[in-house]
Amino acid sequence: MSSVAPVLEAARAEGRAALIGYLPVGFPDHDSSIAAMVAMVESGVDIVEIGVPYSDPLMDGPVIQHAVEAALAGGARTKHAVDATEAVAKAGASSLLMSYWNLVDQYGVPRLAADLAAAGGSGLITPDLIPEEAGEWIAASDQHGLDRVFLVAPSSTDGRLAMTVAACRGFVYVASTMGVTGVRSQVNDAAEVLIRRTRAVTDLPLCVGLGVSNAEQAAQVAGFADGVIVGSAFVRALADAASPAEGVRAVGALAASLAEGVRSAPVSS
Repeated sequence: MSSVAPVLEAARAEGRAALIGYLPVGFPDHDSSIAAMVAMVESGVDIVEIGVPYSDPLMDGPVIQHAVEAALAGGARTKHAVDATEAVAKAGASSLLMSYWNLVDQYGVPRLAADLAAAGGSGLITPDLIPEEAGEWIAASDQHGLDRVFLVAPSSTDGRLAMTVAACRGFVYVASTMGVTGVRSQVNDAAEVLIRRTRAVTDLPLCVGLGVSNAEQAAQVAGFADGVIVGSAFVRALADAASPAEGVRAVGALAASLAEGVRSAPVSS
């Protein structure tokens, strides 16, 4: 695997947005987390976002916080996320690690870039890293041809939007709300406004995260974004299941429903 850009381009050629699904490695256990990621791929998810468990996930809501705490208690570490990348690649999908920067730094930036490329991964989403402080990662990602996905938010000034998207490769992560992640009862208008502002400064695909939990919301976001990112809803499907096996089935069913929603919306203009 290389950049996720061809995946997003292929979805657009089909007249739809891409579906991106997040799960942390190691929850509810290592094997089940990978099985759930594969189930997402088999049920219509285009790109898998593999969460690297972190002890202080300040930007994540309670559903994901609980999951990563359980994953850490079960021994999940960054190396296991790299293993999950290889499994997703074997399933035929692109993947990106979603990681707080401290974990990348501890693992070693050049080492992680090399290991990720060797495992068939496409790159990193770094929610707490800003481009001005990303010199080492930019150099390593250039060396190994990896995507680097930075975040923009409603609070981003026009100048910061332009600077951030210039450093991105693959797509731009459009955080539709301020605050921590989690499912929302509705998609707020800030997402579409931020998409319009960001489109004015880049031709890169724009993928919206934070809050989508059902097919109706997925279709709504797919009407104006290039990609729909779903995280907490997938984690909750695993967390609420009576057993890991039932959780994997629930993740697959949710992925199929969200994929149908994404495919029901016209491609964004």
